[in-house]
Amino acid sequence: MRGVAALAALGAALVSTPAIPQDSGGYLYSDSHFHLTNYIQRGLTAAQYVQMMGNTVKRSTLFGIPLQQIWYHPNSGDFAPTYYLQSDASLYYYSFTDAIIATEYLALPPDQRARLDPMITGFNPADMYAVDHIRRVLTIYPGVFTGIGEFSVHKEFVSSKVAGETASLLNPALDNILDLAGEVGLVVILHCDIDVPFAKGNALPIYYTQMRELLLRHPKTTIIWAHTGLGRVVSPEPVQDPGPNGERPPNHLELVDQILADPQLAHVYFDISWDEVAKYAITSPETMRRTAQLFDKYPQRFLFGTDNVAPPNIEANLRVFHLWDGIFGQIRLDTRQAITLGNYERLFDAGRAKVRAWESANVPR
Repeated sequence: MRGVAALAALGAALVSTPAIPQDSGGYLYSDSHFHLTNYIQRGLTAAQYVQMMGNTVKRSTLFGIPLQQIWYHPNSGDFAPTYYLQSDASLYYYSFTDAIIATEYLALPPDQRARLDPMITGFNPADMYAVDHIRRVLTIYPGVFTGIGEFSVHKEFVSSKVAGETASLLNPALDNILDLAGEVGLVVILHCDIDVPFAKGNALPIYYTQMRELLLRHPKTTIIWAHTGLGRVVSPEPVQDPGPNGERPPNHLELVDQILADPQLAHVYFDISWDEVAKYAITSPETMRRTAQLFDKYPQRFLFGTDNVAPPNIEANLRVFHLWDGIFGQIRLDTRQAITLGNYERLFDAGRAKVRAWESANVPR
């Protein structure tokens, strides 16, 4: 986690840690974005994760990573890469990840299952057969999954490494996936960078318009745009001075605001997962203030998540959570409760109920 300590220090220096909302039951958050396994399908067991959650994390999504990093000996020799940045070799879709997640979930007692929402990820969003995979998983494992994702379309440093066809926001395969999710009631967590890496910011982000049009085409599907479209180097544009015509391209928070203000996009949400996203939000007191204002303006439309991959302990997750202390200390208590706990339960409880009803009507007993 590069720069985490410095960023945490900035937030702590500006605003003290906010109080826990009284109606939280003592839990700090529910995690809308959690990877149980890594890029070689290794990590925690579900039982280990529930124990780690303890009295800190109330609910959590549960998914692996749909991509497998190839260990290509001519590239890295005896060094076995476990992360996509550790090798030049390709990535490929690893569909068995869904069976791993289902098996881990089903091994838990019912009270522990109730705290988790498994997600289907092992499909290729460029493949017109992807919808068949999703239906097949629901049929083989009824009563398990709540949604699909996190899956990626455009992702810095990853998309170009994936073997085969590149995913696209314009591919009808993606529309078919989102149509099926809307029909079944599956909650969707979609990673799509809003821009290309190292963009100069003199125009709208490259993928913003395509993504907005995609979202407009699927009004019946609950879609969470992961990381608000940001990444390691896909960064938000700072507030800029107007040009000679008194106009300037909108900055990132304004683009998010535009989506949230559009009544045709009331089915769209954003997660604020990943420490790489938090680093942008706490860049300066002014950025923190503007982020807090946006949260208070749309308290029902954001969800907190860690985006940690098989973390060794709860402290690793709490480091991500506490990066937001400075901003959470500026927002209304009910806004914080919604972002950290309430919105998760509202969306994922509704998703569970819809998926179970679809399974009851469509899965042979």
